[in-house]
Amino acid sequence: MSDQVLVTYDARDGAAYVTLDSPHNRNAISSVLVTQLLAALERAESDDAARVVVLGHTGGTFCAGADLSEASSSSGSAEEQAAERPRVFLDLLRAVISHPKPVIAAVDGHVRAGGMGLVASCDLALAGPSSTFALTEVRLGLAAAMVSVPLAARLAPRDLARALLTGERFDAAHAERIGLLTEAVDEVGAATETSVAAFRPCSPQGLAENKALLAAPLLAELDARGDDLAEVTARLFTTDEVAEGMTAFLERRKPSWAAGTE
Repeated sequence: MSDQVLVTYDARDGAAYVTLDSPHNRNAISSVLVTQLLAALERAESDDAARVVVLGHTGGTFCAGADLSEASSSSGSAEEQAAERPRVFLDLLRAVISHPKPVIAAVDGHVRAGGMGLVASCDLALAGPSSTFALTEVRLGLAAAMVSVPLAARLAPRDLARALLTGERFDAAHAERIGLLTEAVDEVGAATETSVAAFRPCSPQGLAENKALLAAPLLAELDARGDDLAEVTARLFTTDEVAEGMTAFLERRKPSWAAGTE
């Protein structure tokens, strides 16, 4: 798997197109994908041909959240792996938020769990009519710990509470209404091109300085709470309830504690 390309990079028309290309596992957040995504973001930072970064995807899912198959089969002790994964994801959120160039999420599919944090961390977010969204952590026995920080910056408290506590699925129109999306669009490709064009007259220095102003409160919140939130996730990953939730998910069945639901 380490030799497999899970993230591609293409600079054209003033943008760096960074594409999650792991459709076999619904672009789940694996250690390899994170490493390659961080490298692509770093490449975009120094790419003078790119004024803006477009974070897109192949397949019908933008990002399904954590790679649960990797989480359940990782080498090393469960405690070591549970502690490491959240901190790697925290680094990824910081990299998107602190990137000196605007980052546009171009979503034309499903977004779940940690993928919601990626979308919320981007400066702009566009999604097509086939897109759906859900914070599914609660249905696995987990908490949407780290992603709650960028999500709280986008969503009103009542909307975030409903999404976080129920794990309900909602569409792009609803995602726009509650502030997760900049815009729900009819055609993602055309809308992305229009958004990219809006940045071409902008000064690189001006973009970087204004983005830093916008990012500062989010980064301060992650710096203040990130380690504690990572520890919450690490602790929960070692519990029996999460083990059952993850096993049920991988086996495509309901977890034992949800047996009474439809």
